[in-house]
Amino acid sequence: MRSCGVIVEYNPFHNGHKYHLEQAKKVSNAECLVAVMSGNFLQRGEPAVLDKWTRANEALQNGADLVIELPFSFAVQASDYFTRGGVKLLQSLGVDSLCFGTDIQSKLDYEAFGKFHHDNKERIDELFQTKKNNGQSYPQQMTEVYREIYPEMTLDFSSPNHILGMGYAKENACYKNPMTLFPIKRVGSQYHDENVTDISFASATAVRKKVFLNDFSELSSVLPDETLMDLKSLELVNWEKLWPFLKYQLITQSIEELKLIYQMVEGLEYRLKDAAKSSSRFDDFMMKVKSKRYTWTRIQRLCLYVLLQIKEKEITSVWNESFIRVLGFNSKGRQFLKEKKDKSTLPIITNINKKNEKLLSLDIKAGMIYSLVQNNKKEQDYYQSPIYLKEEKE
Repeated sequence: MRSCGVIVEYNPFHNGHKYHLEQAKKVSNAECLVAVMSGNFLQRGEPAVLDKWTRANEALQNGADLVIELPFSFAVQASDYFTRGGVKLLQSLGVDSLCFGTDIQSKLDYEAFGKFHHDNKERIDELFQTKKNNGQSYPQQMTEVYREIYPEMTLDFSSPNHILGMGYAKENACYKNPMTLFPIKRVGSQYHDENVTDISFASATAVRKKVFLNDFSELSSVLPDETLMDLKSLELVNWEKLWPFLKYQLITQSIEELKLIYQMVEGLEYRLKDAAKSSSRFDDFMMKVKSKRYTWTRIQRLCLYVLLQIKEKEITSVWNESFIRVLGFNSKGRQFLKEKKDKSTLPIITNINKKNEKLLSLDIKAGMIYSLVQNNKKEQDYYQSPIYLKEEKE
């Protein structure tokens, strides 16, 4: 089966995501759309508004044929690791192409960029080291690097989807048989837009803002029916609900214990601990901790590592020994999995058992923490079989 992959978060699934799936199938001429989706915690260090099973079902209802989970070790990371994980899973399944959204207006040959980066990686890394810790943000540093090495290529490291697109291109170029890349121009609202300004499309940021204000008045036109129903009827999760658990960890853990947390550097343990003692809300805490050097996103990710008490080995072990966790499929997705069962370079996991639970231990722990703030205490991993979306034609 000709296949196309997408790497996604769906927080929550909206009409822009549905458009992306429709365009992915169209431009790639794919028979099977494979969505690699973050689990219950996301790249920017946030809990997903809806749990991974609900979001996987919404994706299957709106164009995806197979949904697999991007492990926490890749999902809650800076863009380089996030893109590495997504591309790795698609490559392991032998997916033919990758389709992603982009914010930039100018045309960029992503495949050419990926090849250029692969061929000049050592030079790029060396130049980046000369820019590192110069007071600029990572996007600003990388912009300077490429202006020096590849001045004829106009790159913009300020738009999130474009940064991810370049990350996919860099990772994809590392493989013997790279996937064909299909960038799709973003339509409607921009990534960070906080207001619903388009009758058909709105950013996930704007949707979340409306939802947590319990204002659904403008959302019926920008969300599929399945998502709208889920947002109205299910328990929603955000950092404020998890804050008591994080505050407990920061207050009760000693400085020596906090130092052992993954990516706890440069005395941040003191800063986090002091801020936790005097903060009653997560937003208040974040305003005290974030700085020009340590962005909101980076601190949020660090907070998740503290919340889950993650040490470096827990993260890196999955980088070296990954897996394909199936969340759901329809008949096409099921057929695709059957075709790839003996060809995949990574183990395909549909149910957790004693043989594989150690491999998935970090994701299992993440699911348990997430379920603490769900009224229904929905089990996120044990006893969960993949969703099977039976189509009407069957």
